[in-house]
Amino acid sequence: MGEIKKDIRTLSQEGIIAFFESHGEKAFRAKQVYQWLWQKSANSFEEMTNLSKATRELLNAHFEFKQLEVDVMQQSNDGTIKNAVKLHDGAFVESVLIPTDKRITACVSSQVGCSLDCTFCATAGLKRMRNLDPDEIYDQVVVIDRQGKEHFGRPLTNIVFMGMGEPLLNYNNVLAAIDKITDPKGLGMSPKRITLSTIGVPKLIKKMADDGVRFGLAISLHSAIEEKRAKLMPLAHRSTTLVDLRESLQYWYAKTGRGVTFEYVIWRDINDTEEDAVALAKFCGAIPTKVNIIQYNPIDNGPYTQASQSAVDMYKRILEERRIVATVRHSRGQDIDAACGQLANKTEA
Repeated sequence: MGEIKKDIRTLSQEGIIAFFESHGEKAFRAKQVYQWLWQKSANSFEEMTNLSKATRELLNAHFEFKQLEVDVMQQSNDGTIKNAVKLHDGAFVESVLIPTDKRITACVSSQVGCSLDCTFCATAGLKRMRNLDPDEIYDQVVVIDRQGKEHFGRPLTNIVFMGMGEPLLNYNNVLAAIDKITDPKGLGMSPKRITLSTIGVPKLIKKMADDGVRFGLAISLHSAIEEKRAKLMPLAHRSTTLVDLRESLQYWYAKTGRGVTFEYVIWRDINDTEEDAVALAKFCGAIPTKVNIIQYNPIDNGPYTQASQSAVDMYKRILEERRIVATVRHSRGQDIDAACGQLANKTEA
């Protein structure tokens, strides 16, 4: 039986150096390999053209690439692209390219399925199977960067962790992926162009602040009234109260000097009253914030209905009266179930 090959991308540059030295190769080769893996996003050892054939064969004898592949790609009428991504073990996740005049944004997944039970989100109906590895997250970004160049003639500019899964419940792997994405020896993207969206896990929000992360933080809130939040996001409510969440955000701001964005959907007869809007405005008073009011995207058999335009206008007025920046975000990719809350692996075999 031959040696079981290890995924080359699980090794650090130091690990690759150790491998080469143990096989009588020059240590500087490791820097070349690492550059191929993370800067040039190579898919095989054959692409590493500045290595000798013997060196490539040595690597191939001991290591493999666990590459993802785009199983199905759908393009919306508005240009949005949704990828059904097949992982090395046959599991699926979805990622989305969102084009605008000035940006190409990648919406990436962090888990196969989701362990949360938000009642308005299609992904919550999927069983959480496992966390994604750092390279699986990184590969989603690489794919969307290539698609941006191919379909729009422009590279990726922004990344949002708003796909399948709760990124803070895959903390170490998500941060390791972001390190590779932002490292000058990796993709070299600015952390200021990356936003992590979470339901809000106070102890992990504090940990991010302590770890000195430089990317943006968004909170999926949807109600600043505890009883309503409990119905919309049962697990979030059971795990932490709004008081706990508020305190963790104040800690975040004190440590990082950066505010947060609240992602907020308004539904008819759920949270579309002036009482709801005032509660949100008060909650925003804890630290500098901005609010993204998101158009609701219906899901199969979902009980919710999009709020009226007058309710949206009322929210915006109340927030702006209190000098809180509020933006109404119109969803893209609805016709291919690629909009916020619609990712549900419908293309999975």
